[in-house]
Amino acid sequence: MRGTKRPLGAVMAWVRRQPPKVKAFLAVVAGLAALVFIRFIVHDHDNLFVAAEAAHALGIGVLIYKLTKEKTCAGLSLKSQDLTALFLAVRLYCSFVMEYDIHTVLDTATLVATLFVIYMIRFKLRSTYMVDKDNFALYYVVVPCAVLALLIHPSTSHNIVNRISWAFCVYLEAVSVLPQLRLMQNTKIVEPFTAHYVFALGVARFLSCAHWVLQVLDTRGRLLTALGYGLWPSMVLLSEIVQTFILADFCYYYVKSLVGGQLVLRLPSGVV
Repeated sequence: MRGTKRPLGAVMAWVRRQPPKVKAFLAVVAGLAALVFIRFIVHDHDNLFVAAEAAHALGIGVLIYKLTKEKTCAGLSLKSQDLTALFLAVRLYCSFVMEYDIHTVLDTATLVATLFVIYMIRFKLRSTYMVDKDNFALYYVVVPCAVLALLIHPSTSHNIVNRISWAFCVYLEAVSVLPQLRLMQNTKIVEPFTAHYVFALGVARFLSCAHWVLQVLDTRGRLLTALGYGLWPSMVLLSEIVQTFILADFCYYYVKSLVGGQLVLRLPSGVV
C-alpha cells in the first residue's frame, strides 16, 4: 500500500509545483487520455449518460446519508440544491412533452431525492445551515441563463416554449454547482460527505461531457446538425465542457487529499 502511495504522492507533489499554465495543459491531456480510454472500453456511448445520472444519484445518496445520520447540513449549499431542482424540473417537463425515455425515469428519481434534501435543509436541519456562507446571488446565474435561452435555443420543430425551456435547463445545469463551490471557498474546509458529493458531481459532469464528445466524434459531426442549426449545437457541447472544467479544480484537490490520507479537505484561496 505504501509503495502505491509513494509514486502517487510524488506525482501529485510534482504537479503541485508546476505553474498554472502547465497544470491547465496537464488537465487537458489527462482529460483527452480519459476520453480515448473510455472510447475503447465503452462500446455503447449512451451508457455514459446513464452512468452520469447514476453518479449524480450516488452523490445525492451521500447527501441523504449525511442529513439523516449526521443530523447536520453544515457545508451544504441550499442554493445549489434549489438550482438543481429547478433545472431537473424543467428538464422533466421537456422530457415529458418532447421525448419520454429512460432518462425521464432517472431524472424523476433524482428530482425526488433533491427535493428531500431541500426539505431537510430548509426545515428539519435549518439550525445547522450556514446561511451566512451560502451567499451566492442566484440571479447571477438564473437571469443570464434565461436570457441566453431566449437568444440561443434549438431550431427543431417543437413548440418555441419547449425549445427555450430545453435550452434554459442545459445552461442552468452547467452552472448550478457554483453556489456550492462558493460556500466551500468561504469555509475553506470541506468535510468528507460534502467532498464526496461534489466529487460525484464532477464524475457525473465528466461522463456526460464524454458522452457528448464521443457521440459527436462517432457521428462525424452529424449529431450537431441533428440538434438543429445556428449556435445551439455548439452551445450544448460548450455547456458540457464548461460544467466539467468548473469542477476540475476541486476534483484535483479532492484526489490530492485522498492520496494524502486526509479525511477533511482544505481548499487554498482562489480554487473557486
